[in-house]
Amino acid sequence: MKTRSNLNIMLRLVRLIKPLIGFMLLAIAMGVLGFLCSTFITVLGGYALLDVLEIGSRISLKAVFVCVIIFAVARAFLRYGEQSCNHYIAFKLLAIIRDHVFRALRKLCPAKLEGRDKGDLISVITSDIELLEVFYAHTISPICIAVIMSVIMSLFIGGYNVLLGLVAALAYITVGMIVPILISKISGTTGAEFRRQSGELSGFVLDSLRGLNESIQYGTGEKRLKELDVKTADLSAKQEKMSRNTGLNSAVTNTAILAFDLIMLAVSVTLYRNGAVGFDGIVIPLIAMMSSFGPVVALANLGSTLQNTFAAGNRVLDILDEAPITEEITDGKDIIFSGARAENVSFSYGGEPILDGIGVAFEQGKVTGIIGRSGSGKSTLLKLLMRFWKTDSGIIKISDTDINGINTASLREAESFVTQETHLFRDTIANNIRIAKLDATREEIEAACKKASVHDFIMSLPNGYDTQAGELGEALSGGERQRIGLARAFLHNAPFMLLDEPTSNLDSLNEAVILKSLSENSDRKTVALVSHRKSTMRICDKVYSVENGRMS
Repeated sequence: MKTRSNLNIMLRLVRLIKPLIGFMLLAIAMGVLGFLCSTFITVLGGYALLDVLEIGSRISLKAVFVCVIIFAVARAFLRYGEQSCNHYIAFKLLAIIRDHVFRALRKLCPAKLEGRDKGDLISVITSDIELLEVFYAHTISPICIAVIMSVIMSLFIGGYNVLLGLVAALAYITVGMIVPILISKISGTTGAEFRRQSGELSGFVLDSLRGLNESIQYGTGEKRLKELDVKTADLSAKQEKMSRNTGLNSAVTNTAILAFDLIMLAVSVTLYRNGAVGFDGIVIPLIAMMSSFGPVVALANLGSTLQNTFAAGNRVLDILDEAPITEEITDGKDIIFSGARAENVSFSYGGEPILDGIGVAFEQGKVTGIIGRSGSGKSTLLKLLMRFWKTDSGIIKISDTDINGINTASLREAESFVTQETHLFRDTIANNIRIAKLDATREEIEAACKKASVHDFIMSLPNGYDTQAGELGEALSGGERQRIGLARAFLHNAPFMLLDEPTSNLDSLNEAVILKSLSENSDRKTVALVSHRKSTMRICDKVYSVENGRMS
């Protein structure tokens, strides 16, 4: 995780407000007017008291009552309007941030997301982004409101005596700025640690749920439960520390307010005795300051909570700032597929060599087989052909064009990639297949499924193609999921099919049907067929063998 200062995180998050600046200014204006109404209801009470005591009130009792009623009604509408604007801004921006995050994840996928903790990613996408609502709805406008209110009230109180205005200004600065900074320093990295551990816990829970059957089978449930208890206890300890900091923040804030109230009383009384102010110079400044701490108290309360919010913002910015391994290309060439080849290609992952000087040609309309044991680099070669990764050296050409100069959309149109593990969405079987061609008719889907030897199975289900696949395709077996993956490839109808162990989960009968569909090749598909099975290679026009990253 990249370390950023809180100021840097705040500035980055504030930039997103630009499209909604009008709503933000409106929220600030209504917030300031609302707090002025609230504060001066109490101040007017002081003027009413002075009028009753006949000690030279500047406002008559009748005028006080009229103003109080107007301010009270206005305060209600202004407060509602301010909160509505803030929450509109917050929820609108959360939607914008989610859009940015999903776009960033799309660019990072699949290379940068392989091996990433999916539970932690889910935590970022959900709880971390949700936590930014605190920043947008309860931080930005409150800071602006507190600054404006502090200036207005310091000037108002300073109208009785400059020294009183300075005392008020010092009080606002202490409560609204110094206290939050001190509490933030005390909190340290607790917020960041809490968000990190929260993400780890989400990942652990997700991993435990997916492996529930294995835990039951091998009796490891108790062990994972103890690990869960430890992680939960650690997270609770961080939460407790944050709660203590919140309590400390509240105690220090209230103590500071009480201290400055006493200072204001002492200074105003001294000035009164020296004849610098009248009796109203004691009553009104004291009441005005005591009733105007609301905006700066809101800032003081942010001292402990913002650490958690900034930690969440930092995790979101990590995703937005992460550079993809392969950029999407939009200013390159569009191609018409006419074959592919790898020339002297080498590739390493994490410093470990995977491919070393590979050379292979995929002739148009031919089935080219790549055989080798697990870990020999077969699947990696297909990912390089998809430009999921970049080669360390050598060149991959599609249609005699360097793959790094082909528009991403054109490359995806030219290729279909079937992996060993087919992912199914929580949707119907038909819709899971239709992702390969969103406007596909039912007839086209069925034709693709017949080629993949899965049509008869689907029709045997109670709801046929409208049967729900379940989460991660849990309602289907591995072989059934794999055949649906093949059906997607047939439906996509790309001229270049990259098949990574496409029959590894199939019995010999279904394998034969699918291999027959590939070998007939009536529409002149070019096929790159990866397998460790020699039986699968019997349909190939040419077979390459990969061992230890080298090809023969």
